Amino acid sequence: MAKPASPYRCAWSGANPLMIEYHDREWGVPVHDDRRLFEFLILEGAQAGLSWQTVLNKRENYREALSRFDPKKIARYTSEDVARLMANPGIIRNRLKVDAAIRNAQTFLQVQKEFGSFDAYIWQFAGGKPIDHKLASIKDVPAKTAESDAMSKDLLKRGFRFVGSTICYAFMQAVGMVNDHEVKCFRYKEVARS
Repeated sequence: MAKPASPYRCAWSGANPLMIEYHDREWGVPVHDDRRLFEFLILEGAQAGLSWQTVLNKRENYREALSRFDPKKIARYTSEDVARLMANPGIIRNRLKVDAAIRNAQTFLQVQKEFGSFDAYIWQFAGGKPIDHKLASIKDVPAKTAESDAMSKDLLKRGFRFVGSTICYAFMQAVGMVNDHEVKCFRYKEVARS
């Protein structure tokens, strides 16, 4: 008996089971939970210069090492915590990225206080709802947009680190601020309805 054909997925998901699961369950789904938004902000910053697969493979280690992405706990990290993180082979041991995670937690808390939630603040850069680019191919995916430029500029002004426009755009894709699934991808319509 012939094996049923797999549904069409965005080409970037590749053959890695973890990447496929991430594509099929998370990528592009609108996120409004502050802790999950913080997690993606930190992970996207950690990705700078690396592949998403590298970060995804270390995601569980990051959750353990960074207090389940609790910004209140991370904001209070000391030099001992930095040393612990730098000695942890399960995460990306880049001092600038480790320091940025702590600084970003502190700044994240300031934004929550100012806006009531990080969600209320960050979604303003997409006009409060997902932007649908209706992409025909992975070749049509932009590296950044006017929205990610504006987000990056404001985050940097507030003191966030590792939030350049390209990183911000990847964050927007991850948390569903944009739907960049290819229109022929089986997830495109599912995500558009969420």
